[in-house]
Amino acid sequence: MTIVQRLSRQILAALLAAIPIVMSAHGAAVAGTYPTGPVTVVVPFSAGGGSDSVARLISARLGARFNQTFVVENKPGGSTNPANEYVIRAAPDGQKLLLGQVTLSINPSLMPNLPYAPLRDLVPVAHIGDTPVILITSLQFPASDLASLMDYVRKHPGKINFASGGVGTSVHLAGEMFKLRTGLDMAHIPYRGSSQMVTDLIGGQVQMIFNTASSVVPMIKAGKLRAIAVSGGHRLKELPDVPTFKEAGLDDFDAPSWYGLMAPKGTPDAIVRALNNAVDDILREPDVRESLSQIGVEPAGGTPADFARYLQDQQAMWAKAIKASHIQAEQ
Repeated sequence: MTIVQRLSRQILAALLAAIPIVMSAHGAAVAGTYPTGPVTVVVPFSAGGGSDSVARLISARLGARFNQTFVVENKPGGSTNPANEYVIRAAPDGQKLLLGQVTLSINPSLMPNLPYAPLRDLVPVAHIGDTPVILITSLQFPASDLASLMDYVRKHPGKINFASGGVGTSVHLAGEMFKLRTGLDMAHIPYRGSSQMVTDLIGGQVQMIFNTASSVVPMIKAGKLRAIAVSGGHRLKELPDVPTFKEAGLDDFDAPSWYGLMAPKGTPDAIVRALNNAVDDILREPDVRESLSQIGVEPAGGTPADFARYLQDQQAMWAKAIKASHIQAEQ
């Protein structure tokens, strides 16, 4: 072998050995320079609700950690599809994120012609937390616990109503799951959003609702609404006197909702990991945990892979509920 050949092989070997270092340095550079400007966190609901509260809390902490502005943008309406598609179409650079929630698990089964697939077109970044569903009545309703409520509805078939923020929403489906589980005959009254629904419940124009804890805990604590039972495996810290459905005598009823950060497909792994690590750290902060608890949200955390598996399970669960309820939303 000539000297030239030996030198060529040594140079080639050195270059090949350096490739992993260069790739690693590139990944670190992507995360290290992120974000390059203000980051937009898109919320599919109006300001003031549970999703908005969660987004603003986490965004403020992310802004402090990354030394950059994280702006919340509310894009309500259309069963959350406009907001979801807005983020899906965004550049995959981490500058536009979605505050994902349970409709991403519901819409694929509810809307056969959905123009996107959440598990295909969005990257799970960080599982922020879960919020249970609470069965709530107006103060005028003549039942104060689950047993007496079910007995009253049985004695008045078809005459008792439950409201929701719209056909196919998670809280509508929670009501339909409750009807299937109990065999009760109740009428569904859909509203265009939750604000007027809650106002009418307080006023007694509707009799009960199923709603996420993050949306109604303050009004329950203020004595404006009556909580009957909460889904999930344990009572809420903020509502210690409200039993779970199982404690109240109804097994196998659950309708969880969730919050998490999502990014457009193709977002670099380094950015996803940087955001995931930041959210995980934020969720360990005592004051953040307390703020989430006050609105009925239980912090989650975990890796992006953990979040992806959770989303697969959620989509399968809601698909079964939708099929059993024979519900199909208008598109």
